[in-house]
Amino acid sequence: MATKAKDIIMALEKMIEAIEDNRVYLDELDRATGDGEHGSNLCRGFQELKKKLLSLEEMCTGDLLVRTGEVLTSNIGGAAGPLYGIAFVNAGRKVLGKAEITKEDISEMLSSALEGVKKIGKAQIGDKTIVDALEPAVNSFREAVNKGQSLRESLGIAVESAKKGAESTTHLEAKKGRASYLGSRTCGCQDPGATSTYLILKAILESCNKTI
Repeated sequence: MATKAKDIIMALEKMIEAIEDNRVYLDELDRATGDGEHGSNLCRGFQELKKKLLSLEEMCTGDLLVRTGEVLTSNIGGAAGPLYGIAFVNAGRKVLGKAEITKEDISEMLSSALEGVKKIGKAQIGDKTIVDALEPAVNSFREAVNKGQSLRESLGIAVESAKKGAESTTHLEAKKGRASYLGSRTCGCQDPGATSTYLILKAILESCNKTI
C-alpha cells in the first residue's frame, strides 16, 4: 500500500504528540550531559510545525517533508535543529514530485536522512549521538524491505533497532558536541538525541498502525 501526503501529516501529528509528551523526560536526559533543553528545544520546533500543518496538507509528499525540515531547522534551538532539519529535507528530496511513495521509496528516504545527519554532525556509531539510534533503524528497515516484509513490519523492526541503539548509548562516552567535554562522566547517561530519534520513529510506526 502506497503512502500519501495525508499519511505523512498523520505521522507528523504523532511525532508532535510524542515530543510534547516526552519533553520533560528528554530535558532530564540532557541535563546530565548538556544544557537540559533538548526536549524543550524539540518541542518548540514541533509546536511551530503544528501551526503550519494545515497549510502543508495540499503539498506532495516530497515538498511536504522538505518544508517540515525547513520549519524544524529554523525553530529548534541548539545543534539539534540542523540535524533534524536535514533528515526531513533529505528524505523529502528523494521523492519530490511523487503523490504516493512505496516502502522502497521510504527505505531510500531514510538512508538519505541518515547520510545528511552524519555529514552535518560528523558522527558515527559509538559517538553517543542521534546516529546510534538512526543508523541501526535505517539498516534494519532496508533489510526487512529487501526480504519482502510489509511497511508496518519493517517499521516495527526499525523501531526496535532504534530503541536498542538509544539504550546502548548509556554505556558510551560522548565524543561529539558539548557533552564530549565531560569525557567519561557521560557514561551511565542515555543520549537524549538518540532517545528522541527513537521516539520519532516510534511515532511513525504508531501512525502506520492506524492507517494500514
